[in-house]
Amino acid sequence: MAHRLRPVGLDFVETAPLRLVFAAGVSAAPDAVYRALAEDIADWPSWFTAVTMCRATEGGREVRLKGGTRFQESVLAADPSTRYAYRVDESNTPGLRALLEEWRLTATDSGTRVQWTFAADGPGPLLAGIRFGRSGLERAFREAARKLDGRIAAATA
Repeated sequence: MAHRLRPVGLDFVETAPLRLVFAAGVSAAPDAVYRALAEDIADWPSWFTAVTMCRATEGGREVRLKGGTRFQESVLAADPSTRYAYRVDESNTPGLRALLEEWRLTATDSGTRVQWTFAADGPGPLLAGIRFGRSGLERAFREAARKLDGRIAAATA
């Protein structure tokens, strides 16, 4: 059963009880990465394999993950070529109180530095479980960045 999460603002990315931050470099330009994140939403499953469905809704997104996790999200920041952030408003994840994800894009000499921040609140055991799964989240992020980079390169070739 889905439940409502606490609405949080962009400041939660800095103040959340749990913050996981991952970064990777890609050869694609920031504007191309931003388009993939914020505009080509339905294509997320093709490069972020944990995502099985992603579709735009009014003011946000609906996302489904492998294993059956579902999110209804509100987009909080859509700053072209620099940042894309969204808050989860509703989820079927037991115990989850708040979740915000932020993607920061920084131009580099070789393309883009992509930084993903996963900011969450929930009871201690849930946060401990997420911390325990940090390496899996990092692997998923790195694989997604690699696949996204290849997908953008193939589309512009």
